Amino acid sequence: MTTFEGYPRSHGPPGARNYVAVIPVSVATAPIADEIAAQGGAQIRSTPHQMGGDPPAAAREQIFRTLAGVGTNPNVGASLIIGLGTEAIGLDELADAVAVGERRVETISVRETGGTIATVTNGTEIADSLWQSIQTIERTSCDASQLRFGVECGGSDATSGIAANPAVGAACDQLVGDGGTATFSETPEFIGAEHILTDRCDSQSVRDRLLERVNSREAAAELMGVDMRGAQPTPGNQEGGLTTIEEKSLGAISKGGTSPVRGIVDYAETLPVGGGLVLMDTPGYDVESVVGKVAGGAQVIAFTTGRGSTTGNPLAPVIKVTGNPKTATQLANNMDIDASTVISGESLESVGSRIYDELIAVASGKQTAAELRQLEEFAINELQPNELAERQESAWRVKCWVRSVYISIQQTT
Repeated sequence: MTTFEGYPRSHGPPGARNYVAVIPVSVATAPIADEIAAQGGAQIRSTPHQMGGDPPAAAREQIFRTLAGVGTNPNVGASLIIGLGTEAIGLDELADAVAVGERRVETISVRETGGTIATVTNGTEIADSLWQSIQTIERTSCDASQLRFGVECGGSDATSGIAANPAVGAACDQLVGDGGTATFSETPEFIGAEHILTDRCDSQSVRDRLLERVNSREAAAELMGVDMRGAQPTPGNQEGGLTTIEEKSLGAISKGGTSPVRGIVDYAETLPVGGGLVLMDTPGYDVESVVGKVAGGAQVIAFTTGRGSTTGNPLAPVIKVTGNPKTATQLANNMDIDASTVISGESLESVGSRIYDELIAVASGKQTAAELRQLEEFAINELQPNELAERQESAWRVKCWVRSVYISIQQTT
C-alpha cells in the first residue's frame, strides 16, 4: 500500500502540514489576521478574505461553511478566529463549528479587546500558545487512501489539454486506485464537455446534479448579460492556441483522469474520504476555486498551467505542473513538475507516476515552489443576492430540463 508521512488528527484524516490558522470573520479583521501571522512565524498562517460583515443569508451560509472548513482542514492543528464584534457570523458560532473537528480553537474580538493594537498583541500571544499546543505532534505513516487531492488549472494553453492536465489525471487515477479522493472543480469549464462527464457518472442522481450545476452557472451568467460560451476561450487562452470552449473544456476535465464520477458537492462542502473522483461546484476564478477545495478538506493541490501562474494557498501546498516547455524554462522557479516531456515522447502514465510520487512527497513534508516563495492567495466565492438567485433558479430549471432531454436523446441514438 502507498503511504505518506502525515500529522495524525484525533478526528478526520491526517494533515500534510501542521499550522495554526488565523481566520478573520470579515474583511474588517483581515489585516489584523495578516499582522498576527507575520509576527507569529512560519507555522502561523492567515486566511484574509474580502467578505463583508453582514452578507445576505445565502451568502452568509456559504462564507460560514468556508471558514469552518478552513478551521477543520487536516493541515490545521489549531485556529484563532478574529472578529470585529459586529459581524452577522458570530465568533462563538464559528468556533463551535471548528471545534467539532476536535481542534483547539480560540476567539478574539477587536471591540472587546480594545482596538487594533491590543488585538494584534493579544492575538499574537494566543497564536503562539496554540502553536505550543500542537508543535509536538509528529508525522506518522498514513495510508494514501486518507488523502484528498484537489486539482486546478489556470492560464491554460494548447499544451494543457494534451500534456499537463491528462498527466495530472493519470495521477488522480493512481490515487483513486489506492483508495483516495481526487476532486476538480470550475463548473463553467465543464461547458461543452458536460455530456462526457455525465457518461462517466456512476448514478442517475449524480448525472442529474451535474447537469443542474452546469445549467445554473450558465443561467446566472446569462442573467448578468454574459455569454459564457461566446466569452471562452479567453484572449490569453487563444494566444496559447485554444480555439473553442469545447476544446478548452475537454482539456480541463482531463485533469480528473478516467475514474467514474461518484459525486458532486457544493462549494466548500466537505469532501468524502476514500470517495474516488468527486466534483466540486465552484466558479472559474482560480483562487476562489482552490479555496473551495481546501475548505472541503483537500490536503494538497495540483495546479496545471500552460501560459504560467504563480498561485499558491496559505494552508495547502500547491504543486505547479506545466506542459509547456517554454513555461517550464521561463518559470522554472515557480514550477514543480515539467510535463512537457509528454510532447517529446514520455508517456502520460510515466508523467502521471512522477506527479503521484510528488504528491506523496509533498504530503510527507516536501515544500513546493509556491511554499518556498510564500505565495498564499486566499479568496472566498461570493454568492449573488437572493433576488437574482431566485430569477437564476427559474431560468436554470427550464434550461436544465431542455438539456437533459437533449442528452438523453443523444445517449439513445
